[in-house]
Amino acid sequence: MEAKPEADPTTILLLEQYKLYVEMADRNSERRGQTNKFYITILTGLLALTSWAASNTVLCDVVNILLLLIAVLGLVLCGIWFLNINSYKQMNKAKFIVIHEMEKHLPFSCYDIEWEILEHGEDRKIYFPYTEIERYIPLVLAIPYSALLVMALFLIYLP
Repeated sequence: MEAKPEADPTTILLLEQYKLYVEMADRNSERRGQTNKFYITILTGLLALTSWAASNTVLCDVVNILLLLIAVLGLVLCGIWFLNINSYKQMNKAKFIVIHEMEKHLPFSCYDIEWEILEHGEDRKIYFPYTEIERYIPLVLAIPYSALLVMALFLIYLP
């Protein structure tokens, strides 16, 4: 019976670090998804509040100010969300650079091979980066808030 060769302690340590780092990258993606859910919930809730405020004609001047505040808040949140998406993109990019570097010292480079298959994201027919899609969501949600801002300003300044 042949004895198994002992694994190099440095390789074992690298493999443990690699597993931990890949898990951290996955957690970062989960946080990104939770962040997106948070913004979608807040922004759609504000739009619901807008429909309630717009249907309330008793306090017309107060409602117009409320609509203006909702519009500004919605646009600010869309902007912050867009910046958050970019921040997560930068963080993920850095994490995968580290993962690719670690894989150079491992027997199989699964993420590196996957990235080659996807042609490094250069051909949109093969791979359309999630972040590119994700960045449209706050921009699309900014449209009703922009329209609301224009409407509120119109209602306030032109009686």
